[in-house]
Amino acid sequence: MPPWWTYRPLRRSPGAAPYLGATYDKALAPVGLRTTQFGILQQLRAHGEMTITSLADTIAMDRTTMASNLKPLAREGLVTIEPSAADRRARIATITPDGISRMKAALPLWKAVQAQFEDNLGGDEAAQLRASLAAVLRTGFQPWAE
Repeated sequence: MPPWWTYRPLRRSPGAAPYLGATYDKALAPVGLRTTQFGILQQLRAHGEMTITSLADTIAMDRTTMASNLKPLAREGLVTIEPSAADRRARIATITPDGISRMKAALPLWKAVQAQFEDNLGGDEAAQLRASLAAVLRTGFQPWAE
């Protein structure tokens, strides 16, 4: 097997994540959200209140980065962050009604970019990409884990 640095697709792929992230960020800008914030709001809406650690694990992010990402959402009143009643060391994040409204406003913008991405890449290739990314997650590889 050749050394990893000689594998051409691997050398080109690091630019894909920032490119896609910037594309989605630009689409969500009219509602004042970034892609990461949109994902956080979606997770909180789906799961209800969550500890910062469990929310970070769900999104594949380290706890301190998650805490930093939650601060602007809390300042804007989109989430609340309170100490856990069960474990005072843990902090619980909850989406607010304003957070739900903002997430709902962002959803059609996200869907439009997603549809454009699928059209440009092709439905079969987009499905294959999603399957490959899901396979990566199933490996359990967690370099961010503390």
